[in-house]
Amino acid sequence: MNMREIQKIQQKVMEAQEKLEASQFVGTAGGGAVAITMTGKFEVTAVKIDPEAFNPEDISELEVMVLAAAKDAFTKVADAQQKLLGAATGNLKIPGLL
Repeated sequence: MNMREIQKIQQKVMEAQEKLEASQFVGTAGGGAVAITMTGKFEVTAVKIDPEAFNPEDISELEVMVLAAAKDAFTKVADAQQKLLGAATGNLKIPGLL
C-alpha cells in the first residue's frame, strides 16, 4: 500500500466517523414502551417511557426494559460503526481502529 492509498483511507475513515457521530440511534424494548436515543459516540441523549405500559408497583419490570433498550441502542451504534468504518477501509483490518 502506498502513501496516497493510506491518505485516501484516512480521509474516508474521518468522514465515516463524522457521519457516525452525527447520527442518532434508537434502541427499544417492550414493543416500544421504552426507547433510548444514543449518538454515534455512545452518548445517551433521550429516554422515553410510556407510563401506561408499566405498573408503578413493579419497578423491576421497568428497570429490565430500560436496560434492554440501552443494550439495543448500543448494539445499533456498534453495528453502524462496523459497517461505516469497514466500508471506509475496504474491510481492511487496521489495528487500533476497531
